[in-house]
Amino acid sequence: METKSDSVVIIPMYNERENAAAIIDAVMELPVRFDVLVVDDNSPDGTAAVVQEKMAQYPGRIDLLRRSGKLGLGTAYIEGFRRALRGNYEYIFEMDADFSHNPKDLPALRQACASGKMDVAVGSRYLTGVNVVNWPMGRVLMSYFASKYVRIITGLKVKDTTAGFCCYRREVLRTMELDKIRFKGYAFQIEMKFTADKCGFKVGEVPIVFVNRVLGTSKMSSGIFSEAFFGVIRLKVSSWTRKFPKADKKAP
Repeated sequence: METKSDSVVIIPMYNERENAAAIIDAVMELPVRFDVLVVDDNSPDGTAAVVQEKMAQYPGRIDLLRRSGKLGLGTAYIEGFRRALRGNYEYIFEMDADFSHNPKDLPALRQACASGKMDVAVGSRYLTGVNVVNWPMGRVLMSYFASKYVRIITGLKVKDTTAGFCCYRREVLRTMELDKIRFKGYAFQIEMKFTADKCGFKVGEVPIVFVNRVLGTSKMSSGIFSEAFFGVIRLKVSSWTRKFPKADKKAP
């Protein structure tokens, strides 16, 4: 009997029918075993039905968390984190459904945490320059300078502060009081890294190449950027009085 994986990849989906089967297959085919948890926000295009077909194809390796509607990326991940913690996974990943994050990079992120070098491994677009493919130049510049802005305000050393491709050691998510994570959109990724850092965990980066989606529709909006711009300031100010729980320094 195949042993249970110690790693689970959380993939939020909303209207990702065109990508759902392929992204799940890509994770299933990796040489290192990763389970998948899809969080579907009641997609009207039938995304959940595709995921259920894959659950039958790969029994015991795929889980589906269905929510009542489009409730935000941050809450999707928080609910996914809670389910993953109940499942006793040691390495818990965030990844997009649209192949902007390459599933083949998952083992490198896992190894960065398993080696003890990092508690949070960030798949970084900007660690070794600007590794972004097929984005309009305006989008590249906005993302790059947004990360610089976040670093200046928060003091984080991470170059890609808004990255959504990450591996967390279980202990990080167990420690950092998920019920106090406030942001739902773009700023959620910043808040997670900032909070992990404030708790004393090692937040590091692994270089990746980010490729703009080919199929489906981007969920980015001006409101998401606005939340991030002003939210970062609120995040920093609130940290002056908040008492963060401290990391358990035991080895992974």
